Amino acid sequence: MNANYIEFYFDCSSPWTYLAFIEILSLSRRHELEIEWNPVLVGGVFNAVNQDVYEFRKKPNPLKLNYSNDDLHLWSKVRGISITFPEVFPVNSVKAMRGCLYARKENQLVEFANNLFQAYWSEGKDISQEELLVRIAGNSNLDVKEFKKFIASQEAKDLLIKNTDELIGRGGFGSPTFFYKEKMFFGNDRLHLLEEAITKNLI
Repeated sequence: MNANYIEFYFDCSSPWTYLAFIEILSLSRRHELEIEWNPVLVGGVFNAVNQDVYEFRKKPNPLKLNYSNDDLHLWSKVRGISITFPEVFPVNSVKAMRGCLYARKENQLVEFANNLFQAYWSEGKDISQEELLVRIAGNSNLDVKEFKKFIASQEAKDLLIKNTDELIGRGGFGSPTFFYKEKMFFGNDRLHLLEEAITKNLI
């Protein structure tokens, strides 16, 4: 891998991660950076180090929630994508993220993850359903039989746990989290800060 690269830890169940996913691709091209894609299970991260997320979901602050929704709508315009909250939220993304691991292995991660994000955040489809994931895999130039076999394998389970534990061990607490030269950044709105740091050699 190129000496200059970004490590991107992500779970497709987050709309903010969809926004960051779109922009990190552009940023990497502008600065000739490679991306190391690391699918994780964000629920595992929340359970371990960020249970406040669940408390906010149970009893959201209406002022913060309204602002966040407006912010999300504006960011979606900036990124040029459509985001609407699906009926199934939060979603069980275990199989979806195992699917991302398979797509990474087959060098089709970007296409598969993009189709996954779009299915959930633009079309409101339930990405916990294996039948849907298999269709997305087929539309992403992946071998459907091998895809189904992999997402049910112990290898996929262990690797997803490994990535999730690795993120927690590095101080991460949600998705998207990305590292550049070991410096951690969290959230879609930190991509501008990352680019400034790269451009001005601040790291």
